[in-house]
Amino acid sequence: MITQRPKGTQDWYGLNMHKRTIIEETARKLCKAYNIKEVITPAFEHTILFQRGVGETTDVVQKEMYTFDDKGNRSITLKPEGTAGAVRAYLENSLYAESQPTKLFYVTQAFRYENPQSGRLRQHHQFGVEFLGAAGPLAEVELISLLTNFMEELGMKEAKLHINSIGCKSCRKTYNEALLEYLKKHEDALCPTCRERMLKNPLRVIDCKVPSCKVIVKDAPRTVEYLDDECKNHFEELQELLTTMNIPFEVDTGIVRGLDYYTKTVFEFVNAEGFTLCGGGRYDNLIHEIDEKQDIPAVGFGFGIERIINELATEGVELTSEPAVEVYVGILGKEAKAAAYQIVQKLRKAEIIVETDYMDRSVKAQMKYANKIGAKNTVIIGADELANNTVRVKNMETGEQTECSLDNLTELFIK
Repeated sequence: MITQRPKGTQDWYGLNMHKRTIIEETARKLCKAYNIKEVITPAFEHTILFQRGVGETTDVVQKEMYTFDDKGNRSITLKPEGTAGAVRAYLENSLYAESQPTKLFYVTQAFRYENPQSGRLRQHHQFGVEFLGAAGPLAEVELISLLTNFMEELGMKEAKLHINSIGCKSCRKTYNEALLEYLKKHEDALCPTCRERMLKNPLRVIDCKVPSCKVIVKDAPRTVEYLDDECKNHFEELQELLTTMNIPFEVDTGIVRGLDYYTKTVFEFVNAEGFTLCGGGRYDNLIHEIDEKQDIPAVGFGFGIERIINELATEGVELTSEPAVEVYVGILGKEAKAAAYQIVQKLRKAEIIVETDYMDRSVKAQMKYANKIGAKNTVIIGADELANNTVRVKNMETGEQTECSLDNLTELFIK
C-alpha cells in the first residue's frame, strides 16, 4: 500500500504533465488578455461555507465532501469546487470596496468523494473564473467568449455551447410549485433521492441521472416557461449578444446545473456524446447567502483539467510537443567537469535547454544517452577543448559538425 496512490487520485508526469501545463498556460494567457487576476484560496475551508454556498440539497454537500473535525473540534472540508472559496476571499478581503467589477481566476485542486471514472477523480484540478459585481448579460458573454477562445486555441472542435435560464427567486417560486405538482403525479416512479429532493428543492430532480427519473422529467415543466420579465429580458439579451458575437449556441432547457447557487443564466460546453466539459452560470444570490450585509451579482464557470485532457485525446488533438534538448554537453575527464558545467550554466542563462553528464559515463555512453533523450546537438568538452578554447558542435540529425570557439558557443545556439 505504501507505494500505491489512493483510489481516485493521479500522479502527474511525462506527457500528461506536459498537456496539463499547456492547458494551464493557455488559460493564464487568456486571463491576462481579459484582465482577470489570479486568486489562490486554501485547500480547505470551514464546512459551513459549502453547506450555505453550494447548497444543503446538492449531491456535493450530501454525499461527496471530504469533511472532518480538526484538533480544535472545528468542522473542516477539503474544497469540492472553487467558487465558494473565491467568493469568501472576495468578501473577507473587502475586494468589493475596490473599483468594480472584480474578475478572478484560479487553478486549484478540488476534492469529491465519488466513484472514479473517465474525467472524474476524487482529487482533480479545476480552472475557473468568477466575475463579480456586474448584473448584465455581457458578463456571461465575457466568460463564454473566453471559453470559446480557449477551446479554439487548444484545437478542440467538438465542444458545443448549451444555455438555459433557471430564473430568479421570484419566478422560481411559481415554477417550483408547477414542477412539484407535476412530480407528485409520478412520485412512485421516482428514485428515493428524487422523492426527497422534490420536497426540498424540486429543480434538482431535473438534474437526476437515474434513467427512470430522466424519462419522467422529460415532459416536466421548464423554467423558461415561467420567467418573469426581468429574467426573460436578460436571457433574450444574452442570446442577442452571443448571436452578434458569432458564438453558436443551443437553448437546452434540461440544464439546471448541480449546485444550488445558480440563478438566471446557466450554461455548459458539451462534447459530441453530450458529456459536460465545462459548466457555469450566474449566481446573484450566493454572496448574500454567505454575507447577508452584501448583495452583489456574480457569474462564473469551472472546468476539470482532467476532462479537457480526455477530450483532447478523444478528438485526436495533438498539442505542441515538449521543447527538445537543444544541446547535450558531454564531459571528458574529471579535470574538465567544473569548467564544462560553467558553460552549461551560461547556456541555460540564455534560456537554451541543455543537458549534461551527472553519472560519470564514458563518452560513448554519453553520446548514446544524448541520442536517447533526443538532443538536437552535442558537444564534448575535455582538457584539449578547454586549452584550445574550441569545440565541435555535432548536429545529431545530419551528423554535420561545426567548429566553434567556447566564447561564441552561446551565440551559436541563440542564432
